[in-house]
Amino acid sequence: MTHDASPARGVRLGRAAGADGLGSTVSGAVLVFPSRSGPVLLSPGPVRRVIRELARAGGPDGLAVHLVQEADGDPGAAAEEAVRRYGDVPVCLAGYGTGGLAALRGAGHAAVNSVVALAPCLPDGEAPSGSPEPVNQLAGRQVLIVHGTNDGRAHPESSFRLAARAKKTNRSTCRFEVHSDGHRLREHRAEVAALTVDFVLGAVLGGRWSRPVTDALAAPPPLGLRMPLAAGFGRSLRG
Repeated sequence: MTHDASPARGVRLGRAAGADGLGSTVSGAVLVFPSRSGPVLLSPGPVRRVIRELARAGGPDGLAVHLVQEADGDPGAAAEEAVRRYGDVPVCLAGYGTGGLAALRGAGHAAVNSVVALAPCLPDGEAPSGSPEPVNQLAGRQVLIVHGTNDGRAHPESSFRLAARAKKTNRSTCRFEVHSDGHRLREHRAEVAALTVDFVLGAVLGGRWSRPVTDALAAPPPLGLRMPLAAGFGRSLRG
């Protein structure tokens, strides 16, 4: 069921991939934040492939996937726009780079049930000597963080520290490490997309997670927060 109120102020979503609410029932929404430097879009990284794979895998079951083109500094407003369009459906906020940080920060909206942060660019406060990024908004959400171990732009240890703090109050937090990959996650883009799809279908559509995701969520820190993303992940999940 869609709403007819005016669009959320300052929010612009791209055209839906997968289910779009026009002649099909939307049962969940994924809002994908790209990496930005102010108004300038940076490298798309894995975003395009993630959107394409989510739409292909989840569209037939009612998953609508949107690229967030503008959120006016408030990532939670994107979730509000999804509620306006689709009504009371679970929303996943996903993002790459600075978009990963936006997804994490917007998780406090009541409609959000899950978050995916790919190579999130966390502020300097996440360093040992700084003030930590808040994690209270992640309580009650299912959270996946993915980071390349050779990321020279967004330090992987920053996302580990954030995940470790989040895990203390939210057991449904996991983090995967992509060994030898950099910020763009270029070398293992297929595996990153497959992991994201696996996590989102379980969190938003109630599907069954793969064994690696189940193990990562169940494992105590640091094991579940330094889970290696295996080469070829996803190939055995189809068929």
